[in-house]
Amino acid sequence: MSWQRLSYAVFIAALLVMVAAVAIRMRSDAPRDAGLVAQLVSPGPLSSAHQSFAGQCTACHTPGKGVETRTCLTCHAGTDFGTKQSTQFHAKATQCTSCHVEHEGERGIIRMDHAALLDMAKWRQPLAGMSTTRSLTPETALNCASCHAFRDPHQGLFGTDCASCHKTDSWKIANYRHPSVNSTQCAECHKAPPSHFMEHFSMVSQRAAGSKARVDQCYACHATDSFNNIRKRGWYDHH
Repeated sequence: MSWQRLSYAVFIAALLVMVAAVAIRMRSDAPRDAGLVAQLVSPGPLSSAHQSFAGQCTACHTPGKGVETRTCLTCHAGTDFGTKQSTQFHAKATQCTSCHVEHEGERGIIRMDHAALLDMAKWRQPLAGMSTTRSLTPETALNCASCHAFRDPHQGLFGTDCASCHKTDSWKIANYRHPSVNSTQCAECHKAPPSHFMEHFSMVSQRAAGSKARVDQCYACHATDSFNNIRKRGWYDHH
């Protein structure tokens, strides 16, 4: 056998020994190596709510398809996010990952972010049909009533043009001042609750306020800083 062939045979034998050694080592360290591989392929940290799934990719990801909505619903279908007023719009959603993206740690959407909704409105429905007479602001680009109509605090008195008064970062109106405490035109903006049109009004509300005022005489019982601040009585919450 020539020296060249002998060297080649030794090289092949050494290579086979190395491959066998690596295979044995990987088999003995399989759990640790699996975790290491998961860390290497993970695009980022999970949110605290999903930390228990760290390293368990298939718990959320379907091979060849990614994250499917039905997988999310395995855990989230039992919550009230589809019926609770403030989150009821989720009932119309078809793809959870359109808004909720994982592997961003706590930077992902966990609470309502109107700015994120606006971003999606730009690339999904690029301002088609939007009025050109109004300035383009985060408020005008969103259809507020599509989510907030379920519980309108204005009871329909001000229509659905929420953006004419409200901003997306705060419900409170900047520099707003309530009319004089001596104003008697409350009904221009306020409606009495249903309980005021029942026996509850005469049996409870009038007695609590110590007044025989009519339902349309809001000013006789209520202060302007809060509906529950009853004149000469203080704070009263029974509505």
